[in-house]
Amino acid sequence: MRLALCLLALMCAPVLAAPPPAVKSRPLSELALHLQREASAQVVSLNLAKLSAELAARIGSIPVEVGQRIKKGAVVAQLECADTRIAAQRAQATLESSQARHKLAQLQLQRSTELAAKNFISGDALDTKKTEVAVVAAEVRLNTAARAAAQREVGKCTLTSPFPAIVEARLAQVGELASPGTPIVQLWDTSRMQLSVQLQADDADLLAQARPVFVSQGREYAVTLLRVSPAMNLASRTREARFGFAKAAPAPGSSGVLRWRDPRPFVPADYLVKRANALGVFVVRGTTAHFVPLPGAQEGRPASATSLPANTALVTDGRFVLQDGMTVTPR
Repeated sequence: MRLALCLLALMCAPVLAAPPPAVKSRPLSELALHLQREASAQVVSLNLAKLSAELAARIGSIPVEVGQRIKKGAVVAQLECADTRIAAQRAQATLESSQARHKLAQLQLQRSTELAAKNFISGDALDTKKTEVAVVAAEVRLNTAARAAAQREVGKCTLTSPFPAIVEARLAQVGELASPGTPIVQLWDTSRMQLSVQLQADDADLLAQARPVFVSQGREYAVTLLRVSPAMNLASRTREARFGFAKAAPAPGSSGVLRWRDPRPFVPADYLVKRANALGVFVVRGTTAHFVPLPGAQEGRPASATSLPANTALVTDGRFVLQDGMTVTPR
């Protein structure tokens, strides 16, 4: 009797076997998260220039104030240069004198040439006139250079901004006697503004695929990646990235955050399961469920899924009862 019951149980076993679990799945491309990333950033100017006096003179005026925006070529300081202007006038007079003597020497050479053609003067006398013209012409060139040097000295009496700028500081006072090299004003160059960002090594490699924006004082500024330094900061273990501004740029020294969307796909934490002390996800291939561990995954946090193709079918419902290699049926 007992043997008969055992045989009956064996015959009914296939009938009573549990059916494959039913699961739901969705492509990774529909479930993936792209996390928002941030890094502290600061606006810097490529030029923070100190404009200094180039000659010894008393400062007559400094017509700019700290914080003022100025255009390229704007006057930032005026030196009292009466002696320099007198020297320039003297150089001009000397040049005019040599030019007049050169004109006279040319006229005399022309008359001597006509007389020599009629044998009224000797060839030596004609050569003397030619030499006089050459000597005076050299004096004209010398005096022309001296006048240019004197005019250049006069130009040094007025300090102008070499670029559109913001006045950072006044480094001298009106009435002071400046000598060559005395700094008078300090300017931020507003025509060459960049954004400096300190990035983690992983972020630096991925930024080329992102579309970051700079956020400062509630405003967003479009930026474009210029370069990422290959050198690593030994103290912070970060790399510096430089960005250019597509349109208007905030004032130099402005701080804020660089914000971008991580291009890597992340699996939401709700779909992670643990098998054999490893966190991962179940994927469906055909009618079989496979457990795929995700390296670096942590409970309660989205996990990087860069190793999975975008069309991978992730199990969303019914994943908790699954084991690797189990046959499943779709719901």
